[in-house]
Amino acid sequence: MTAPTGQAVREIVLDAGGVPLSGLLAVPTGPPRAVVVALHGGGMRAGYFHGTADPACSFLALAAARGYTALALDRPGYGHSAAKLPQGASLARQTALLRAALERFGESCPTGAGLLLLGHSLGGKLALTAAAHPLPGLLGVDVSGVGNRWATHPDSLRTPGGRGTHHLHWGPPALYPPGTFRLAERLVTAMPVREAREIPDWPRLYAGLAERVTVPVRLTFAEHERWWRCDERALGAMTSVLVSAASVRTERLPGAGHNISLGLRARAYHQRVLAFLEECLGPRARDPG
Repeated sequence: MTAPTGQAVREIVLDAGGVPLSGLLAVPTGPPRAVVVALHGGGMRAGYFHGTADPACSFLALAAARGYTALALDRPGYGHSAAKLPQGASLARQTALLRAALERFGESCPTGAGLLLLGHSLGGKLALTAAAHPLPGLLGVDVSGVGNRWATHPDSLRTPGGRGTHHLHWGPPALYPPGTFRLAERLVTAMPVREAREIPDWPRLYAGLAERVTVPVRLTFAEHERWWRCDERALGAMTSVLVSAASVRTERLPGAGHNISLGLRARAYHQRVLAFLEECLGPRARDPG
């Protein structure tokens, strides 16, 4: 793979130790200040971070325009890797494959000051799990739609396209640009069996890995989040175990549903992600050009 140039969003396939991980890539016109690795939620695809109902929804385009490389991957079990992993993969296996893919990416593409992991929902779980293990160049973790105390029964998440769960995944339809649900049909896919089987275990898994995260962490919850409890008590319990993190921040986003990056508040959220990355860069935030 040769290093691409320009700001257009294009498809990419990375070799993760024999498992092909597909995704979308956008790069700035000059040397990247850093790389944002975006990880989608359950039953979705990498295109979650490149919403097309409104150009303002695309995180990939915004990040590249601000001088960052944005790499949105189809998590293991989705996209090109589904043929190799028809049952999907556990969080531990996904973490190993993500590491391998990022090592390969860094061999041919400049990464600037390092990496920010941006995860949504189940992708946020992968981001936190990966951050709990030494990941070279990791600057911080920014996740949305992930808690550690359920607000509904976790079995509902195993069938993201199932009847009666639309309001949990999306919230009020008015929170999204016209055409979102029609265009999102190409993003929605079946959740791999192993991934689905592991969902109820997350609160226990989180308790064991959170204390090993050392980089800055930012947690965002939409106003209309329905999967996770996000009251002060629940957030206190979640952040209290991040004892080694350089910093921990929780934020709420008004006027948004669970799928923040496809909604009308997507651009505001994405701008906050990049502002957080600036803070993670610290003295390194100066433009390398």
